[in-house]
Amino acid sequence: MTENSQFVLDEATESMGNTIRHLEVEFQGIRAGKASPAMLNGVMVEYYGTTVPIEQTANISCPDARLIVVQPFDKNSIGSIAKAILNANLGFNPINNGELLRVAVPPLTEERRRDLVKRTKNAAEEAKVGVRNIRRNANDEAKKLEKDTISEDESKLLQEEIQKLTDKYIKKIDELTELKSKDILTV
Repeated sequence: MTENSQFVLDEATESMGNTIRHLEVEFQGIRAGKASPAMLNGVMVEYYGTTVPIEQTANISCPDARLIVVQPFDKNSIGSIAKAILNANLGFNPINNGELLRVAVPPLTEERRRDLVKRTKNAAEEAKVGVRNIRRNANDEAKKLEKDTISEDESKLLQEEIQKLTDKYIKKIDELTELKSKDILTV
C-alpha cells in the first residue's frame, strides 16, 4: 500500500475512533440508576456574571450509588449551583445545607428505563451515521487517488480496507450500546 493510501486509512481510523470516544461520553451522561458525577455534565451555572459548566464551580463526588455531593469552591455560589441543577431538568432536587448540595438520585421507573434505552439507541445510530460518513469520505479520497497516483487495484484494496474498518467500528458501537442498555435495564 502506498503512502497516500495509508494516509487515507489512518485518517479514517482516527476519525472513527473519535466517533467511538464521543459516543462513550454521550453514554456517560445517560444515567443507569447509579449516581455518577457525569450525570451533571452539561449543567451550566450562572457564576459571577458568566455562564460556566458546573465542573468549574464545584467538586462533584458520589459517596454511594444513590447520592451526588456537590461542594462549591465558593460557598456564595451554592444558590446559583442549586438553581442550575433544578433548571437543567434532570429530575434532581438538590438539598442545600449551606456548605454543600446533596442530590439524591431517585430509582428509575420502568418507563424511564425504556426512554433511556431509546436515547442510548438514538445516540448509537448517530454514531453509526458518523462512521458511515467517514467511510464515504475515505472512499471518495481513494477514488481521487486512483485518478492521480494509485492503480485501480490498489484503490479497490483500499476501499476494502475502509469497509473492514467500518464494519469493525459499527460492531464496537453495537457492543457499547448492548452494554449500556443492559446497565440501564438492570434493577
